[in-house]
Amino acid sequence: GVAGGCHADEPRALVFLSLVSMLHCALADGKTLVLLDNLNIRDTHSIFFRSLADRGFDLTFKTADDPSLSLIKYGQFLYDHLIIFSPSVEDFGGNINLETITSFIDGGGNVLVAASSDIGDPLRELGSECGIEFDEEKTAVIDHHNYDVSDPGEHTLIVADPENLLKAPTIVGKPTNKPVLFKGVGMVADPENPLVLDILTGSSTSYSFFPDRPITQYPHAVGKNTLLIAGLQARNNARVVFSGSLDFFSDAFFNSGVQKATPGSQRHERTGNMELAEALARWVFKEAGVLRVGAVAHHRVGEADPPAAYTITDLVEYSVVIEMLLEGRWVPFDGDDIQLEFVRIDPFVRTYLKKNGGKYSVQFKLPDVYGVFQFKVDYNRLGYTHLYSSTQVSVRPLQHTQYERFIASAYPYYASVFSMMAGLFLFSIVFLHMKEKEKTD
Repeated sequence: GVAGGCHADEPRALVFLSLVSMLHCALADGKTLVLLDNLNIRDTHSIFFRSLADRGFDLTFKTADDPSLSLIKYGQFLYDHLIIFSPSVEDFGGNINLETITSFIDGGGNVLVAASSDIGDPLRELGSECGIEFDEEKTAVIDHHNYDVSDPGEHTLIVADPENLLKAPTIVGKPTNKPVLFKGVGMVADPENPLVLDILTGSSTSYSFFPDRPITQYPHAVGKNTLLIAGLQARNNARVVFSGSLDFFSDAFFNSGVQKATPGSQRHERTGNMELAEALARWVFKEAGVLRVGAVAHHRVGEADPPAAYTITDLVEYSVVIEMLLEGRWVPFDGDDIQLEFVRIDPFVRTYLKKNGGKYSVQFKLPDVYGVFQFKVDYNRLGYTHLYSSTQVSVRPLQHTQYERFIASAYPYYASVFSMMAGLFLFSIVFLHMKEKEKTD
């Protein structure tokens, strides 16, 4: 009886297991390694971590110097995402170091980094690998005009104006008019690196220096060049976000009220930190702004299938499906600035694609030039992954049988040919039938 019972339960258990695995796939397999200076940060930043766990992320908390740490094993990534909330780490534990983190990014992994005024060398080096220069240890961003009423006197508890946020809702979320609290180290972006995004800049009166020393040399960052939060989308679409402040993500900053110390400033019951932190996490962990190319189709207008080769000046229809990831599902993307290029070495045709049902399509006439061409869609917009699609086709000249038979502009030539023939015919008749007179003495 017992054995029979077990056998009866087996199919049920299998069904249950398969259901669980399907659910797991649907929730996004967001295995995330969280490195902390100490495990207390788990409690002081619990709201942020809970919001990630609620969205289906599988968080593994470790101290940054844990000797058992591992990110890549036998060339395989053990995690999809990495959160480094350990500003003061001097040496990562286990087999994690700057090289493994950069190869993790090179392999498409996403990283969220929070620093503070106690920043150690590894985070500074990681920043410079990504085109971001952190200021020295013990420095802070200081602003004598935009600090919070609860600031103890160093003017380092900064109220960052939502005006200074990057104008990209995909990255920073829908605009809320709530200011953001920030206390931490400043950064500047490498001007040579076009991939760095200035997500949140300081105000024109902010600068970065040691709060307890008189200013004897020019500060590392001044005014709008001072970055409070910076991001990077690499060419392989891996995303990295650097925040100069670990407190920015803390429960205390999420729940506190905020008011600038200047007289007559408006008091806000809650800071905008929570909304901004959630939006940044959605962006950096690729829940937002991810595009992909679906089916691509092209054919002559009026036909259904693509020909072996197009002929010059054909009328062609091209269509492509573009989808965006929304809450774990792929939905049609809505954009009015997607362009198609018809390229040989340079584009011969460049035209906007129009949304047509679930796909984007356009009709155009091929150029009067033959060769090997590509239909190219290269869509690169702030906050979205880089979308690229190219389809190669041949365009040949007209076949011998496709030319017009009698061309209107050639009628004078036809006339000259036939008049010549008629003239020769008449001349031969005259020549053959003319009889010379016989000579007489």
